[in-house]
Amino acid sequence: MVTVGVEEEYLLLDAATGVPVARAEQVRQAAEQQPGIDRGEVQRELLQAQLEVATPVCETLDEVGAHLTRLRGALAEAAASHGCRLAAVGAAPFTDRLSVPVSDTPRYRTIHGDAPQLTDEQLITGMHVHVGVPDRGAGVALLNGLRPWLPLLVALSANSPLWNGTDTGFADWRTVVFSRWPVSGVPPHFDGAADYDARIRALVDTGLIGDVGRLYWQARLSERYPTVEIRAMDVQLRVDEAVMLTGLVRAVAATLLADPDPAHAAAFHPEALAAAVWYAARHGCTERLHDPRTGTLDSPPAVVDRVLDTLGPALRRHGDAPLVEPLLKRLLTEGNGAVRQLRELRRGGRAGLVDLISSVTDGTDGTDGTDDATGSTGSIDGTEGAEGADHPGRAAGPAR
Repeated sequence: MVTVGVEEEYLLLDAATGVPVARAEQVRQAAEQQPGIDRGEVQRELLQAQLEVATPVCETLDEVGAHLTRLRGALAEAAASHGCRLAAVGAAPFTDRLSVPVSDTPRYRTIHGDAPQLTDEQLITGMHVHVGVPDRGAGVALLNGLRPWLPLLVALSANSPLWNGTDTGFADWRTVVFSRWPVSGVPPHFDGAADYDARIRALVDTGLIGDVGRLYWQARLSERYPTVEIRAMDVQLRVDEAVMLTGLVRAVAATLLADPDPAHAAAFHPEALAAAVWYAARHGCTERLHDPRTGTLDSPPAVVDRVLDTLGPALRRHGDAPLVEPLLKRLLTEGNGAVRQLRELRRGGRAGLVDLISSVTDGTDGTDGTDDATGSTGSIDGTEGAEGADHPGRAAGPAR
């Protein structure tokens, strides 16, 4: 059994205007007063309009769904008590001319001092999935194998089409914003754990980055727990889609851990993968998808069918197939978060979009995170990202 843990980052939006508001500390403290929230489950993020939650180690997708539903509900209630709304979108759709202050910690102040404009524009939020690995060597092998899968994850999870009130023309603007940091995007190929450790140590020792927390690759090893963290995805509007992506990531990891296939992993050149990620961020699921087995572009249904064939044994072994397969196909039919955001903006304008985001985020739109295809409830840095510190609730285990 490959264990998983999920982190979600959220924005806090003004209830009337939809612009980010600096009320994270008030909302965090209010959430921690609720009986269903443990101390430390809600964490600060880089900017004072952001918060992050982390699930415990989970063995089933039902567990993941229950924790995310609980945490979103508590934060949404706390946000409402302070005149704002919780938003699970990959980028702030609207902003005003005032920058959001950085969270008041030494680490975040240092990051802002190093890159003030980049920090001020970091109004983006992601979803991170940790998968458990038996040891660091297996983690690096998994990291290598994940590289060709990252463009597909970017495309499927795209949920950030808007920026400063403008349609960017990209499905995933968050990926574009994050790519401006020095160590970001698809990680390079490594020749084992010693090579990985030597190369990241060299980045820190030479002063090129402040510490290993500033490795902003779309997948990386945890420095505290025996896990690989997959960071390529936007936070999801719906809990059930976050659950589906978690199951998909777990199936990829389980397949690669069982059969690392190092020759296949090494065959993908960095420039091709960088271009594939850019293409995925630009188009999401509305054009062709990058096939992680062949490196070619093909229609979304064709790629998804081949992906499900490849991952089928792992999905069935973990009991995840009944949830992942229909939800993945529903996403191709109804569109991902980026498609639905733009559709609502055209239909309901700014107020309609803000209402959609907040009601879907906390389940008050009537879906309540339910997978309509199966009747299940998901049965679904930033601190590890921008700040770089592992939370104690993050998944760990023998085989995150």
